[in-house]
Amino acid sequence: MALVGGGLAVFLSQTPHVVEQAPEAGSTSSPATQVAATTTPEATRAPWKPGAPRTLRIPALDIDAPVVPIKAPGRTLTPPSDAQQLGWWADGARPGQRQGSVLVTGHTVHNGGGALDDLEQLEVGDQATVRTRAMDLTYVVTSVRIYGKGKLAREAATIFSQEVPGRLVLITCEDWTGSEYLSNVVVVAEPAR
Repeated sequence: MALVGGGLAVFLSQTPHVVEQAPEAGSTSSPATQVAATTTPEATRAPWKPGAPRTLRIPALDIDAPVVPIKAPGRTLTPPSDAQQLGWWADGARPGQRQGSVLVTGHTVHNGGGALDDLEQLEVGDQATVRTRAMDLTYVVTSVRIYGKGKLAREAATIFSQEVPGRLVLITCEDWTGSEYLSNVVVVAEPAR
């Protein structure tokens, strides 16, 4: 599967493949700079489910972004084209589940304007709060890693596993060359105790 989130192309087994395109600054329409070899579709919305995240707040980065459920048709998960909106993979874990990765992605905009532009600046111990209709769930960052596309593809099954204890995984792109993103930022956070 592919997960699109700002210059990202990752092939995963049993989980979404990440393919990213970079939206133009200030754009709320489809991404403009193609990174993948094929045209990446618009985000495919999934129906709302009980327990679906509504917003993601990360105080350390001043992020308070809406989250919408998205699907991965053809094993490609594309974030919403509005760079200020995030996408939650609706076929993965829901916030608060005891098992699985709650996978949230969004675009990075190389010259500013994306909700996850500064994701790499998070530090271990920072908090992220996912709000659902019923509750707020706080997660504590346990790792912030930057992966080259090849390494992310090789480790994707582990990074996006649905067989792990419940956790939050955030992903976007990094290392803009002027025409494409070379890397991806992956943040893993565990439920606050």
